[in-house]
Amino acid sequence: MPLEMNREVFITCAVTGSGGTQDRSPHVPRSPKQIAESAIAAAKAGAAIVHCHVRDPETGAPSRRLDLYREVTDRIREAEVDMVLNLTAGMGGDMIFGPTESPLPLNEDGTDMIGAAARVEHVAECLPEICTLDCGTMNFAEADYVMTNTPGMLQAMGWMMTHLGVKPEIEAFDTGHLWYAKQLVKDGVLDGPALVQLCMGVPWGAPDDLNTFMAMVNNVPDDWTFSAFALGRNQMAYASASVLAGGNVRVGLEDNLFLDKGVLAENWQLVERANTIVSNMGARVIGAQEVREKLGLVKRAPVVK
Repeated sequence: MPLEMNREVFITCAVTGSGGTQDRSPHVPRSPKQIAESAIAAAKAGAAIVHCHVRDPETGAPSRRLDLYREVTDRIREAEVDMVLNLTAGMGGDMIFGPTESPLPLNEDGTDMIGAAARVEHVAECLPEICTLDCGTMNFAEADYVMTNTPGMLQAMGWMMTHLGVKPEIEAFDTGHLWYAKQLVKDGVLDGPALVQLCMGVPWGAPDDLNTFMAMVNNVPDDWTFSAFALGRNQMAYASASVLAGGNVRVGLEDNLFLDKGVLAENWQLVERANTIVSNMGARVIGAQEVREKLGLVKRAPVVK
């Protein structure tokens, strides 16, 4: 991909992830109402896309409950501000191994392994414009946790997303994930040109140094659209780096809890700061409808049951 600054930039807000951040900041939304309200505030601050997980409203623990996804998406669709809806499909591939000398059986506390149809069930019901596809298996932070996305699973999920007419946002945590994403497009599982999110600084994927980042960028096909983010204190630095490299921006409490050192952020504040950075670079921040036109998205109603 040629290195050329992007002048028409969209911002994605990753509103609330599945990590254990719910007790580290009071601003991490838990209930569907809180998640939707945070997404709406982010959209008003300039986010064209909102990327949503759901959590147990009482504990804040990550959840796959259909009713929670449906409430979040209904509230967002009823909002007075327009935004592109992006739902995670990353859950359901979590393996927690036992101790190093006896890794099997798996540790039931935290292991969450389900089939492809179950991983996409909420996508089929809610019909967002975009859903994520984590395009590889990797060691993920904790000592015994493996994020599992086999080629067979990715093919099955990819076919379902394509059949549903929901555009996958390929989440690439390392260069090999991009390699396989290109194979999925070549095999016709995913339609091209694809949308990809470069995920930097997630242990133990691609580190968030610029050499690695440019290796990722240079493995994105010329006609694909990409965004990028980095975790924690480098979130805003990568807002700049991504735009300079020709990409778009992701910020939000899924990836970073702080606005400044010691100052906890709300999602809208992170979007507002990214909006200012992008604008000060001489680029224009585009809105939801322009994103739909750019990516060929169609805003649809959910399945009625």
